[in-house]
Amino acid sequence: MTNDKKLPVRLAAENATFGYEQRIISRELSVAIPDKSFTVIVGANACGKSTLLRALSRLLKPRQGQVILDGQSIHSLPAKEVARRLGLLPQSSIAPDGIRVADLIARGRYPHQRLFQQWSEADETAVLEAMDATKVTELSDRLVDELSGGQRQRVWVAMVLAQQTPILLLDEPTTFLDITHQIELMELMSDLNSKNGQTVVAVLHDLNHACRYASHIIAMRDGQVVAEGRPSDIITAELVEAVFGLPCLIIDDPVSHTPLVIPKGFSGRYAE
Repeated sequence: MTNDKKLPVRLAAENATFGYEQRIISRELSVAIPDKSFTVIVGANACGKSTLLRALSRLLKPRQGQVILDGQSIHSLPAKEVARRLGLLPQSSIAPDGIRVADLIARGRYPHQRLFQQWSEADETAVLEAMDATKVTELSDRLVDELSGGQRQRVWVAMVLAQQTPILLLDEPTTFLDITHQIELMELMSDLNSKNGQTVVAVLHDLNHACRYASHIIAMRDGQVVAEGRPSDIITAELVEAVFGLPCLIIDDPVSHTPLVIPKGFSGRYAE
């Protein structure tokens, strides 16, 4: 284990059971997100990663146990108050028909709106900074419906950034992005964490992205946490095979000096 556990915790699940209708995904799950960490949740498909993120964001209520935000049950807090503290990029988002990029991003400022004080200079600045950070400024007058999948994904990320919350939850944020925009987004999230002190929690499928950029990894299998800690402490060939069923080698990334996962494959063509 690492000393991540000694960091303050603002967001956690305590003995929580999650599920959909008759299907239970996780039972009595306890997990704490280290404050001011860049935490990445990894695991095979259908292992419970997105379910955990939905629960941490207040979208899914535990059947037992609770999710804690700043010392209180997250479901005891008003939705708008939660939205001031926690921003969410879900796995799939649907924009209203006919909405323009700038108007969609501006919706991220809703939690900060007051009854008698609507749009402010601070709101305008937040939106412009979010568009610049995600490189969508030139798209501001375009209809969201007209954009490519990668462009839309960056616009949704911009909306979450405009919300300016101390905690960000992102479910597969690199979906639809080409390799250049994936790296740009990962570096942006890393900067938000290291320079702005924001707590970032992301579900990722790319284990090498997770190892290079995360300060804390949570590895899940069958709805439970099987390992967590710094990438260099927990990512081993044994763990990767146990979590993903993937034979691999772990070597030192020559650029970042973090664990680099090299798949062996299943055909035997690269057998030693």
